[in-house]
Amino acid sequence: MPKMVLLAQYLSINATVLNEFTKKAEISVEVEDKDVTTYASLGWKEVIGGLKSGELGCEFLQDFAATKLDSLMWPLLGTVVPFEVRADQGAVSASNPKYSGSILINGWSPITGSVGDEATVSVGFPTSGAVTRATT
Repeated sequence: MPKMVLLAQYLSINATVLNEFTKKAEISVEVEDKDVTTYASLGWKEVIGGLKSGELGCEFLQDFAATKLDSLMWPLLGTVVPFEVRADQGAVSASNPKYSGSILINGWSPITGSVGDEATVSVGFPTSGAVTRATT
């Protein structure tokens, strides 16, 4: 059975590679289930797929220096921008597919944490439009 440890994820938001700040990046997609049960279903529930949606969840180490994380993300608030995420920073391939699309930067929490915590930012951005998977 193949095994993998994530050591070098790749994350790009708005065409800016954010690997130096990223502790975690995860893409999730789902499809609504729509109940189409009728009396002809003979007591069994029937469902079909509806609208698709997704979210890009990220955890970053905060950096307030000029040209660093906060100065890159703050101006994006309220905009839809492209993203790309992959399991490894190596070239896109059958064993390292990329997932890409657009996300709405619908929030930013520049300062969070308690005494002694590392300065992190945890966010979840909803996808806007299709999420694609590519191996080339």
